[in-house]
Amino acid sequence: MANKINRRQFLQTGIALGGAGLTGQGVLADNSVQKKPATIVASGRFSAPAAIPVKKGPRVVIVGAGWSGLTMAKYLKRQNPKFDVVLLDKNEQFVSCPISNVWMADQVNLEFLTHSYVEAAQNNDYLFLQATALELDRDSKTLVTTLGSIRYDYLVLAPGIDYDYGRIGVEDPEQEYALRMQYPAGFSNHSEIMAIKHKLNRFEGGTFLMTVPAGNYRCMAAPYERACMAAAIFRKNNVQAKIHLLDMNPDIRIKADGFKKAFAQYYGDIIEYESSASITAVNLQDKEIETDFDSYGFDDAVIYPPVRAASIIEDFGLSDPASAQKEASIDPFKYHLLDDEYIYVTGDSRSQPFSKSGNTASSEARYVAEVIAAHANGKEIDWRSPQTMCFSGVRIDPLESMSIIAFYQYDQVDKTFAFDRVHLMEQWNARAGQAGLAWAEGLFRDMFYS
Repeated sequence: MANKINRRQFLQTGIALGGAGLTGQGVLADNSVQKKPATIVASGRFSAPAAIPVKKGPRVVIVGAGWSGLTMAKYLKRQNPKFDVVLLDKNEQFVSCPISNVWMADQVNLEFLTHSYVEAAQNNDYLFLQATALELDRDSKTLVTTLGSIRYDYLVLAPGIDYDYGRIGVEDPEQEYALRMQYPAGFSNHSEIMAIKHKLNRFEGGTFLMTVPAGNYRCMAAPYERACMAAAIFRKNNVQAKIHLLDMNPDIRIKADGFKKAFAQYYGDIIEYESSASITAVNLQDKEIETDFDSYGFDDAVIYPPVRAASIIEDFGLSDPASAQKEASIDPFKYHLLDDEYIYVTGDSRSQPFSKSGNTASSEARYVAEVIAAHANGKEIDWRSPQTMCFSGVRIDPLESMSIIAFYQYDQVDKTFAFDRVHLMEQWNARAGQAGLAWAEGLFRDMFYS
């Protein structure tokens, strides 16, 4: 028992999104951040201008076509039809991470999650390019991509997250690669999500280990929801399995009472939850995870490490040196770099401690689109809180879910953001299950259609 108390005490310093407050960066705490322009060293076709239409108005280039980037592209055109909006993503189509847990349990089909970037661009009058951003020259306002260089008037970076395996003791690139391939986390791309679905449905029994990272990760409730969906799959398939859910946090981060009740009421013979399990090493050969105090063996696993801002933020010299998650150094109210009002960072790579969820990214993108449109006209608008809305599946056939809706407020004294106007529904039911699907369908419609 003493060990458990020590582990909880050790992790109490982490962000507690399930509580009343969220610790974030101080507002404009470091005005000494120096501009670090990149030097373009790309050669050949990468440095040549991209073969795209000549711009007809102020060009806004958006890197990353997730929930933030897609919403941003649409609402920039809504705010100012004269904007020449270019949206880039390395993927050829959109597959949603939100709702993917219930897809794994066959509560929706893959078509529900999958959408066309081309149709989104056609419907909302902007240009989509399947390309990867390579280099940034802030002095000339030039972004180099795999399709060539693009000059911008405004640049929005919404590249999402990367995993930080070093924070669970994995420093060797070969071991990290093996972890990514054998035990994917399932919160970065649709190939990981598909691999996990197959993994769950092919599991023949034994110990299935799942982890919950520390810090602010994407999406706060999803690892607990995934444990419920995995347990439901094993039960449906008549598989004798034990899910060992190792949480690096002192307690379930959000909807704690609801998840604890679901674990006990429906999956008490399957889910074994362990809090304050700070992972220090992963032994692939022996299929074992080590923590500060214990070691845990497994037959198969989904290992979700702590996350960081997408590496492009650091590669471009835009990350905050004080950020443990290498997030961008931005104005927390306007979202632009502290030293550059023409480069914005939104979604999961921004520094504010808001939930890294689809709804949060979408709602803040609408606001930032207004900020950019106002800036282009020499004006400013008042800060508006993003909205976090999240549905979590607990049971299947029919799908039963619980939910939370929350906003945020800024404490001028403590210089932190905290939850505001929270509506939490921890009693799951089929009506909420359908409401969650309707919520996702509505946001897909908003991002992809006019």
